[in-house]
Amino acid sequence: MTYAAQRALPTASPSARPGAAGRRRLAGGTGVGLALAVASVAGSATAAQAEDYTVQEGDTVSHIARRTSTTVAQIVAANGLDARASIRAGQHLTIPVAGAAVPVAPVAAPAPTSTSHTVAAGENVSALAKRYGTTTAAIVAGNGLGADAMIRIGQVLTIPTAGAPAPVAAPAAPAAPAAGAHTVGRGDTVSGLATRYGTTTAAIVAANGLSADAMIRIGQVLTIPGAGGAATVATSTAAPTSGLVPSTFAGRTYPEATVASANENKATLLAMGVPSKADMQALVTATAREMGVSTSLAQAIAYQESGFNQSAVSPANAIGTMQVIPSSGEWASELVGRHLNLLDPVDNVVAGVAILRQLVATSPDLPTAIASYYQGQAGVRKYGMYADTRVYVANVQTHMSRYA
Repeated sequence: MTYAAQRALPTASPSARPGAAGRRRLAGGTGVGLALAVASVAGSATAAQAEDYTVQEGDTVSHIARRTSTTVAQIVAANGLDARASIRAGQHLTIPVAGAAVPVAPVAAPAPTSTSHTVAAGENVSALAKRYGTTTAAIVAGNGLGADAMIRIGQVLTIPTAGAPAPVAAPAAPAAPAAGAHTVGRGDTVSGLATRYGTTTAAIVAANGLSADAMIRIGQVLTIPGAGGAATVATSTAAPTSGLVPSTFAGRTYPEATVASANENKATLLAMGVPSKADMQALVTATAREMGVSTSLAQAIAYQESGFNQSAVSPANAIGTMQVIPSSGEWASELVGRHLNLLDPVDNVVAGVAILRQLVATSPDLPTAIASYYQGQAGVRKYGMYADTRVYVANVQTHMSRYA
């Protein structure tokens, strides 16, 4: 198993986002704020008040409702949305605020329709929602998926199609008193905290406005709701997050902070569980084909880097099947136009394949592109291939013949 310490790849500076008077930010589970321009509604003292919101990439009505303390039904009614509550990036929505009385016009319910879909390699819920013209929330609800919306190859899903309203959950009973606050420590996961406090993952996700992947960060303060009463705090400690990844590799010792982060990522991957190596190989092949990259090259790189092991983390904090370090993950995110979570199997493969595609396009030949994945493109250009880089290139080219 090879753990590449490369990926010192150039990244473009993110565009500045100047603030504006009258705007406020609501923190989402992923740390991405929602910019809401507050607009007062003229009229009598009893007139409804609302906020104007511009839809961001990845938003859903259910997430917006949760983060703005309103309901999906109110947002749908206030904006005349269809039964699927479909929205698009850049769309302007009117968000009713507390106390706003939103008139709901009677709408004839369309006849529910749905179709079945068998999950193939490389597919995820958000992509299927876009493909079938429905929403992630509708697929999750229609199939009883968990908060992370994880699906597996071969799984048969019921897909609500055009005209089929997403299942609406019955109004929840009043929440039990909160058990208190918890400051996230190393090794903590939402599912682990749910078990520890005697509540559920869904309850913690909802109480804290977390995203569908339920990602949390060290130092984050979470509200832990009770589960039918006061939470019982288990005495067990969090899973160990040190000693899982060594501090040295190939004679090189890595900085303490880098190794600590690598151990945290390793602990998270082990806690959340990862697909099998066979599934990851199938995902690499499908993703490379979709992105126009040689499937034999992508498989050879993945095998050389991790042996198709999504739980692999190197001392350099290279993560997952494609062994991508966080800074290169940010660059890959810019290449594909969306945020990539390297701990997510699909996003990890997309990141690695996107980097490969860029290196092949900007290198004079294939061996140089392969070398750049290991040593970094800037390093190869400045110093040429190091001795271990030449061995890496030879190994990858040998593997390519296997996967041709």
